[in-house]
Amino acid sequence: MKLYKPNFWDKKNISFFSIVLLPLSFLIIILNSFRKFFTNKKKITLPVICVGNIYLGGTGKTPLTIEIFNILKNLKKNPAFVRKKYKTHKDEVALQKQTGLVFESFKRINAINDAIKNKINVVILDDGFQDFSINKNLSILCFNEKQWIGNGFVIPAGPLRERLFAIKRAQCIIINGEKNIHIEKKILSINERIKIFYSKYVPLNIDSYSNKSIIAFAGIGNPNNFFDLLEDNKIKILKKISFPDHYNYSDAELENLTIVAKEKNAILLTTEKDYLRISENYKKNINYLKIKTEINNKDQFVEEIKKNI
Repeated sequence: MKLYKPNFWDKKNISFFSIVLLPLSFLIIILNSFRKFFTNKKKITLPVICVGNIYLGGTGKTPLTIEIFNILKNLKKNPAFVRKKYKTHKDEVALQKQTGLVFESFKRINAINDAIKNKINVVILDDGFQDFSINKNLSILCFNEKQWIGNGFVIPAGPLRERLFAIKRAQCIIINGEKNIHIEKKILSINERIKIFYSKYVPLNIDSYSNKSIIAFAGIGNPNNFFDLLEDNKIKILKKISFPDHYNYSDAELENLTIVAKEKNAILLTTEKDYLRISENYKKNINYLKIKTEINNKDQFVEEIKKNI
């Protein structure tokens, strides 16, 4: 069973649970240090662009990888997505396959080698910032301005996969949200040479839901970000329903959602990632919001990519 993200992860004040879990967090930090020190890097013969995160989930990696793929195609490259294989991440794979080739393996280096055999000349490594065996030409870290780093602790005391000091290993930061000087100062105090860009989600079919009653549900890293996006676009939400990240909906749950929507004469609306996890029998009753990532100062971002491929 998948678990919901603990609420105390995103509270600025230190909670009792964070304090209790801190010893385990210190253990994770120590293990990460050992992995970094003792892992041998594999020799790779093509450029690797890594899109990763430090905050666990909900930072917009998947839409950004798709935007980078399109940028590389415009640069006359032959890119592909590379991923570590997870049974629970089929939604992300399906989303990327709508755009280009995806190579998966339980070891990322094997997926990269498969890409090379298929005449790919640059790979977009979706996740893998914490995989020290892969040498990256360009490491891009994603954050969401609303969650930022939560309470600032490493899992399980907080939502971070490693300490924020890891920004030292990255060359670019993409912050999804509004400009935030406080966040920028914190980032630059750790890595003064890093390039910071902002992005936003642009809904592509939002007009279909204007002036209609909506029941919105999502099983993503931060469902509230999806609900906020709808409300920012003047969509009337009657009910918000959150599920854990990468949630596999049962037929009983989908049937219940359908019944509730009919009773309230409302439209069921979810994310595209969620829609791809829904049983075919229920897709006709459910709508999804299609989005794309729009990067501010995109020309400058493209230049950073060109320098590393």
